[in-house]
Amino acid sequence: MDKVSGYEIAYVVDAELSPDEISGLKDRIAELAKGQGAEVGEITQWERRRMAYSVRGKREGIYIFMPVKATTAVVAEVVRNLRLAEPVLRHLVIKSSQTEKPPEPAA
Repeated sequence: MDKVSGYEIAYVVDAELSPDEISGLKDRIAELAKGQGAEVGEITQWERRRMAYSVRGKREGIYIFMPVKATTAVVAEVVRNLRLAEPVLRHLVIKSSQTEKPPEPAA
């Protein structure tokens, strides 16, 4: 059995999505992780932000941070789903020793 570790999953979604679409995507990703036995912390969403460079022709995105405690197999499945999700522009998974809320964005 794999060891459970803390991870911070960050992903950027298309800023042109409606709030309902963003909420649905966040819920779907969190439920996927929970359904496979992960413990999901408080999900943080930043407002629309300009990116340093365009990704798939988009210059703005909405950043979402999801702390989880899970096995590597669960994280791999979440990453696979993030890759397949059309509105997700970029994603990043960081292994952490603690699952705290990320800092608020600078104004």
